[in-house]
Amino acid sequence: MPILLLLLAIGVVEISVLVLVGNAVGVLPTIGLLIAAAALGSWLLRREGRRAFEAFNEAARLRRPPEREVADGVLIVGGGLLIVLPGFVSDVFGLLCLLPPTRAFLRRRLQRSAERRAEQMQQRMSANPGWAGGMPGARFPGAGRPGAGHRDDGDVIDGEVVSVSEDDIPRQHPSLDASTQAERPDGGAPR
Repeated sequence: MPILLLLLAIGVVEISVLVLVGNAVGVLPTIGLLIAAAALGSWLLRREGRRAFEAFNEAARLRRPPEREVADGVLIVGGGLLIVLPGFVSDVFGLLCLLPPTRAFLRRRLQRSAERRAEQMQQRMSANPGWAGGMPGARFPGAGRPGAGHRDDGDVIDGEVVSVSEDDIPRQHPSLDASTQAERPDGGAPR
C-alpha cells in the first residue's frame, strides 16, 4: 500500500509541475522542453552506458570485483528509466543518476546503505539463529549449528541411489530388426 501512495504522489507532483510550466511558458514550449530533455537524456544514457560497460569489461579483464561498475550500471539504468517517463521532476532525477559527479555521490550513499543493511542482517542472524529473512519460525536447515545441513526435525527419508548407464538403454531403431542392426561401437552384439 505505501508504494501505491508513493506512485500516486509522484504522479501528482509530475502533473502539477507540467501544469505550472505549461502556464508559465505555454503548451508548445513545454512539449519542446520535454522532447529536448528526453533527447539529452537518451544521449547521456548511451554515452554513460557505453562507459560503464567498458569499465565493467576492464574490471573483468583485470580480474577484480566490478562492484563500482555494477553500481554505476544500476544507476545508469535507473536514470534512463526516469528520463523515459514524461515529466520534469523525473527528468531531473534521471539526469542526476546519469551525470558522473552526482552518480559517484549516489553510488557511495547506496554502498553505505547496503553495508549498514548487511551489518543489521548479520546481527539479527547471530542473535537469533532460527530467524530467516524476517520470517519468524522459518529455519534454515542447520542454521547456527555445527554440521549445517543436518535436519533435526526427526523426519528420515530412506531410499537408494540407482545409476542408469548407456548400456541399460536399448539401442534399436524402430524400422530395423535386430538382425540388420550394425554392431555397437563398443564391440558388443546388437540387442
